[in-house]
Amino acid sequence: MTAQIKSGCIVGMQSILVNVEVDLQSGLPAFHVVGLPDTAIRESKERVRAAFKNSGFEFPMKRITVNLAPAHVKKEGSSFELAIAVGLLMAHQKQSIDAFQKFLFLGELSLEGNVNPIRGALPLTLSARKRGFQKVFVPKENAKEAAMVKDMEVYGVTSFKEVILYLYGKLELIREKFEDQSQEEFFLEDFSQVVSQTDAKQAFEVAAAGGHDVLLVGPPGCGKSMLAKRFATILPPLSFEESLETTQIYSVAGLLNAVQPYVARRPFRNPHHTISYGAMVGGGRYVTPGEISLAHRGVLFLDEMAEFKRDVLEVLRQPLEEKKISIRRVSGRYDYPARFILVGAINPCPCGYDGHPKKDCRCSEAMIQSYQGKISGPLMDRIDLHVKVSSVIRAESEVKSETSQDILGRVLKARAIQKKRYENEIFQLNSDMTPSAIEEFCILNDDARKCLDQAVENFHLSYRSYHKLLKISRTVSDLKGQDKITKLDVMYALRFRFLDR
Repeated sequence: MTAQIKSGCIVGMQSILVNVEVDLQSGLPAFHVVGLPDTAIRESKERVRAAFKNSGFEFPMKRITVNLAPAHVKKEGSSFELAIAVGLLMAHQKQSIDAFQKFLFLGELSLEGNVNPIRGALPLTLSARKRGFQKVFVPKENAKEAAMVKDMEVYGVTSFKEVILYLYGKLELIREKFEDQSQEEFFLEDFSQVVSQTDAKQAFEVAAAGGHDVLLVGPPGCGKSMLAKRFATILPPLSFEESLETTQIYSVAGLLNAVQPYVARRPFRNPHHTISYGAMVGGGRYVTPGEISLAHRGVLFLDEMAEFKRDVLEVLRQPLEEKKISIRRVSGRYDYPARFILVGAINPCPCGYDGHPKKDCRCSEAMIQSYQGKISGPLMDRIDLHVKVSSVIRAESEVKSETSQDILGRVLKARAIQKKRYENEIFQLNSDMTPSAIEEFCILNDDARKCLDQAVENFHLSYRSYHKLLKISRTVSDLKGQDKITKLDVMYALRFRFLDR
């Protein structure tokens, strides 16, 4: 007797839907799993055997063969165990499974027969919907994330026995429904708490409006980290589609739980400067997302950026340009989304006080050049806004600052302008404009054109820097609600493009 049950697993960010084929034959008792299973799957037979007996079902004493098709794709993880157990029982009891062909079974079994949570329940459910599946059975802990998929019946189950009783019509399961619990975002941090630093705040407003990357340069204690940690307060809230994208990454990484079943707020990732290359990029035995991908649709903040390892910084080049990160392993290539805003913070020199009005710098010229050279020219060129942050003067601290809500209001208006402008494009932000789009949408008046041409000649701008300037100018113009880019907009962009100007 044979039975076919549908299941799936995650390889990188790819959802693999699998036919779990179970065959029972007479002969000496044996249990074989084929179809390129990894170690975790090969160990499944012992958990399935124990789950059978502890759930009150008779385990078939026959020659058992389980095939995971397609056989050419390597299978990872323990998400097949529920499907294997269901298929095995159906084959043993010679039950018809025709009614279950549009059902997807996902879950790891404990020895007691309980269904344990898995990684990637959400992307697997999305794939099932695209393939026309009707119902998905997932561990109870994964039910809320899977329920984000509309037009799909999602059932959170706690045990193997519960699933069997439902399939036999002896138990009713309650369908999991997605409840959007997101409310108006509340942050403990606010830009009004940052005294002075008007230039830096303006730079962050431009960055939030156009999706631009920012580099802060200033002495210790001037407020670089404080500013960066408040950047999220002026970014637009996540849309449902953006939340769905981000939640898939966190689901694959295994970072969701009953308390946080989905990502409702833009991620803010702040890795320590001792982070390894693999932790930043992603990888491991089971390839999982790194900090670059976990910051998708949010902010990646690198404090003390010059202290990060060279290879860790250089790997940022691809995602800053292509908005994705590609990992190559012997087992294949894995692509992860990485559409984030980079915020970096560095000191001007090793001691931190080069150019400080009150404290003397103890560093030699060679030390300063060596320190600043830790961030390569090509990486610096990819960061849109370069901002000098100075020490706060006491008199300036008495000036009342704008709140994050005040700034967010202007950011939302600028984003709305971009959304309307790019409604027929594949992007929505100024920072993502292609060269052809720049030519079409970055319309300059005569004075602005002359100013830009002079900047190209005086500063010897690279092709990338030239385009960065135009993108920033476009954002500055959008914040003012203007159609054309003016000379003042170009000069404003130049002010935040070159630290020495």
